[in-house]
Amino acid sequence: MTKLAAAVLVLWTVTAWGQAPALAPPAGQSATPSFVTIKPQEEPGVRKAKELLNKMIQALGGQAYLGLQDMEQSGRTYSFFHGDPTGAGAPFWDFWKWPEMERVELLKSRSWVIINNGDKGYETTFRGTVAEEKDALDDYLRRRHYSLQQVLRKWLNQPGTIFFYEGQVAAERKAAEQVSILNAQNEGLTLYIDQNTFLPIKKTFEWRDATHYRTQEAEIYDNYRLIQGIMTPFSVTRQKDSMPTNQRFINEVKYNQNLPDSMFEATLTKPAAEPAKRK
Repeated sequence: MTKLAAAVLVLWTVTAWGQAPALAPPAGQSATPSFVTIKPQEEPGVRKAKELLNKMIQALGGQAYLGLQDMEQSGRTYSFFHGDPTGAGAPFWDFWKWPEMERVELLKSRSWVIINNGDKGYETTFRGTVAEEKDALDDYLRRRHYSLQQVLRKWLNQPGTIFFYEGQVAAERKAAEQVSILNAQNEGLTLYIDQNTFLPIKKTFEWRDATHYRTQEAEIYDNYRLIQGIMTPFSVTRQKDSMPTNQRFINEVKYNQNLPDSMFEATLTKPAAEPAKRK
């Protein structure tokens, strides 16, 4: 695999879709449905955090967002090394199916394919199909675990999940409300929610490697458009420790296309032999 190809490879779980004014609710319905349960006796900070999360989900598309079954998108992706771009980027086509299937095709020929299905990963090139490198697979699975779809659909009403309202802040030069979520496994995530649109501007989470070194990862969402009732960012930037690692510019998005499971299947044709690391 060429260095140029390795430089432009991008593969990440579907992260988030959305920022724009929320759609008006149908007549007779509350402006902010309760996607996360608010209890009368809860402390003001907890109630505030949950209220903001409910507004955010509604602005993203409400039940249409939470009920997404699949997505396909295409555009151009750019990678960075130590904060500097590594090349001219590459076209990509991304196919995702809830809850744990994703396929990314890269290059104009679409001949470089990465498939993730459950806890398995595969890489296909003109040389054949191999198992994905462990570090690259671990990186992908971590991002998927902390993706907005996973967090908003699985974490919010689980027993033991804790919510924190952390005040008004500036995020990406926008006025934001900061909300943090901590699940029963002591895994945390912080959201920066636009004060005007109630949609996510930025998402961050932290993790430690085997040496206990702490890494903070972030995703930043911009250039939002309404697609099939879902607020969709057409620009997504990924960071590690405040340094950009990847940026996607999306040209087209389609939701709920009934993608077949066969798209996310792969058969190994040879033993793993130095698959490229994701950038």
